[in-house]
Amino acid sequence: MSQQSASRITPRAEDYSRWYLDVIRQGDLAEPAEVVKGAMVIKPHGFAIWEKIQRALDDMFKETGHQNAYFPLLIPESFIKKEAEHVDGFSPELAVVTHAGGKELEEPYVIRPTSETIIGHFFQRWIESYRDLPLLINQWANVMRWELRTRMFLRTSEFLWQEGHTAHANHAEAKEEVQRMLRIYARFAEEWMAMPVICGEKTASERFAGALETYSIEAMMQDGKALQAGTSHDLGQNFGKAFDVTFQNEKGESEHVWQTSWGVSTRLIGGLIMTHSDDNGLVLPPKLAPVQVAIIPILAKNCDENQIFSACDKIQEELKAEGISAVCDKRDYKPGYKYHEWEQKGAPMRIEIGPRDLEKNQVMMKGRLEQEKTPLSMDNLRGKIQAYLDKYQTMLFERAKTRREESTINIDTYDEFKNVFAGQNSRFVYAHWDGSAETEAKIKEETKATIRCIPLDQPEEPGHCMISGAPTKKRVLFAKSY
Repeated sequence: MSQQSASRITPRAEDYSRWYLDVIRQGDLAEPAEVVKGAMVIKPHGFAIWEKIQRALDDMFKETGHQNAYFPLLIPESFIKKEAEHVDGFSPELAVVTHAGGKELEEPYVIRPTSETIIGHFFQRWIESYRDLPLLINQWANVMRWELRTRMFLRTSEFLWQEGHTAHANHAEAKEEVQRMLRIYARFAEEWMAMPVICGEKTASERFAGALETYSIEAMMQDGKALQAGTSHDLGQNFGKAFDVTFQNEKGESEHVWQTSWGVSTRLIGGLIMTHSDDNGLVLPPKLAPVQVAIIPILAKNCDENQIFSACDKIQEELKAEGISAVCDKRDYKPGYKYHEWEQKGAPMRIEIGPRDLEKNQVMMKGRLEQEKTPLSMDNLRGKIQAYLDKYQTMLFERAKTRREESTINIDTYDEFKNVFAGQNSRFVYAHWDGSAETEAKIKEETKATIRCIPLDQPEEPGHCMISGAPTKKRVLFAKSY
């Protein structure tokens, strides 16, 4: 394969799936770990995005009283089996360790698919009284789910995530925690990722295994499909009873705790890619871009290279002092090569400095989505760059929100519904559903569209189910999904 064809990004309109993988490759984010089925290697540029996601979310969790901890990767198989719905929900995806130290284990271990069971075991040790509650724990970890069909960042056999686990003295307090964390996820998605989301409750068939209720944030990708970008679960007392997690209440009586769990993963990077990127490569919101400003020295014959480099270094340091991540690219490549690389890596802005720019006390600036360069005076350059990045962040959100609004419709008849989802087509559809699992399954089988959520912020709108004709109170959100 020639270098030119290898660097080509397939247009979205030609092959959306190939475009997605091309953007990951050309953005130097990750590559398949071919020696481990379904896994990926997250490269430094991709991991730097994950670190920014971690840092922002970790601060938000700690502001609401959560503390980080770490629990074992290997979970006794008997733990998984203690909660019946939980084991049924995860059985096909479990990876099991049967041998270690050259011997067969007395009891197999399951590689962590999620940690409700083992955390429940330790909560039982840590909680004695109502004075120990609420217990608010978060874990940053890796998990393994043996997926049959994988796609980098969106669904891999091993992935990185955070999982929050909390225990409470009553159900009302636990339900409040579920909603609090759902809204934190929504705030992060919109304010940091510039990705508009819809908060809602999952149907019974889409709930987390072992939960009373599951809530999610749902985002629209550029092809009209939905991405479940985060979930928050009301576990009730199911795990508390399975692991005998009890506490003595204020009356001296023994009760089982009420628990929650909630999580987001490296799937968010897939959401970033498919929300903002274009046929030229990766597009990143400034708040999550590892490099917000790429500084390119422009060297001419007989120019003073040291003078150019010194000017670039000074700007880089000034920007860093203001909390703006900047890189001065002094590599021995032609400027055009650097332009192309930083564009494909999603840097929101590049600035160029050559001999003529120094004479004019200016730099040449080009935003990632702009066609033309713009001269900027070096006077208060930091303020101008920060203002541009703030505007760019807002613009990406508004652009994604407008795209979603233009691809969202209300539908009342099943014939119209089937037409919308014919072939590979998808968009966000609000329609009436009678609440039955039979109707939900029929729609999924015939159209491949699923109920993404029952929106929390959607006003009530009495109507009739598009299939059964039964009366309903509000519309639910349908789409095909990743």
